[in-house]
Amino acid sequence: MLTGDDLARPPPGPGRFMEQDVSLRWIYVHMIEEYSRHNGHADLVRERIDGTTGV
Repeated sequence: MLTGDDLARPPPGPGRFMEQDVSLRWIYVHMIEEYSRHNGHADLVRERIDGTTGV
C-alpha cells in the first residue's frame, strides 16, 4: 500500500516530464485527469449518436 511519503518520492527510473522532476503523486493525478477527459469526450460522442443524455 502506498503512503503519502511514497507518493512524494520520484518514481523509479526517469522521473521527468517536460524538463521538470515529477513525483508519483503527479503521475497519478495526471493519469486521472486524462482518463476523465477522455471519458467526457466519449460521452459527447455517444450523446450525438443516440440523442440520450446521461443522468
